[in-house]
Amino acid sequence: MIMVTIAFILGLVLCLLFAVPYIDFLHKKMMGQYVLELAPESHKQKQGTPTTGGVFIILAIILASIIALALAQKLNTMGFIILITLFFYTLAGFQDDYLKIKGHVNQGLTPRAKLIRQIVIAFLPAIFITLCGEQFTRISFAYNYFDLLWFYPLFAVFIIIGSSNAFNLTDGLDGLATSCGIPVFLACSAVSFLNNYMEVSIIAAATAGALVGFLKYNKAKAQVFMGDTGSLALGGLLGTLAIMGKFELLLIIMAFVFICETLSVIIQVTSFKLTGKRVFKMAPIHHHFELLGWSENKIVITFGIFSALCSILSVVLFILYFKGIM
Repeated sequence: MIMVTIAFILGLVLCLLFAVPYIDFLHKKMMGQYVLELAPESHKQKQGTPTTGGVFIILAIILASIIALALAQKLNTMGFIILITLFFYTLAGFQDDYLKIKGHVNQGLTPRAKLIRQIVIAFLPAIFITLCGEQFTRISFAYNYFDLLWFYPLFAVFIIIGSSNAFNLTDGLDGLATSCGIPVFLACSAVSFLNNYMEVSIIAAATAGALVGFLKYNKAKAQVFMGDTGSLALGGLLGTLAIMGKFELLLIIMAFVFICETLSVIIQVTSFKLTGKRVFKMAPIHHHFELLGWSENKIVITFGIFSALCSILSVVLFILYFKGIM
């Protein structure tokens, strides 16, 4: 538990240390966000806000994790695979952000190009965990185990890609993805610690700490956005932690806010294509509440609290059911 706490503190401190010089660098290089024309009118004022803040978040996570893992004598292959996956997702997200900045538009990589990168990277942890043995290809619920065998890599890739895109979709308001992500990664750390996956617990704690540090600069009115550099990477990390820590099904409850954001987009697109009508005023669903008149702060606080409740519930359910107490 001490190393988990140290990882959290290191992630927080390093993120705060890296933030100021990197934000200054972004201002000097004019690396600002470009807002979609379809976005709510209130978002127009966000035009030019520095983006790619994910760079210093991920740097803080990786350094904090390596230090804490080394101190805990857990700097092993599993830890490296998680961090390498995080690094490659960061590169994919940075490429997307860079193309947006270079082209002075809010369109970077094509959806197909982005998806291909996500799939290729996701196979790294998926194949690794499958080769670790048959106990890792099982998904558990209460007293039941379901062994997916060689179908497990596809299942794992689906989780990682889904998490990456869900986090990315949620990152649409100042502090929203950050506020929702902090309790989720804390829950990841708690569940992994209880399940004796110390590598996963330490990295999740470092991530939560880094996000707490980032929130100082990302809360309204945001001084910096994480961009796809951060959101794609953090979402991919969340999915990777779930398969490495063997709490895949629990992620449904833990990350329920992110899932709702994704479902709102799927429902909106499907409804419009089939009937020509929209279910929501705008998707993802946080924009729907914006257009209903909710303030940005109210949405962020409400979603953050709901995310925290879901995260707490997931830990309680793990203790009661997944550990077989009930």
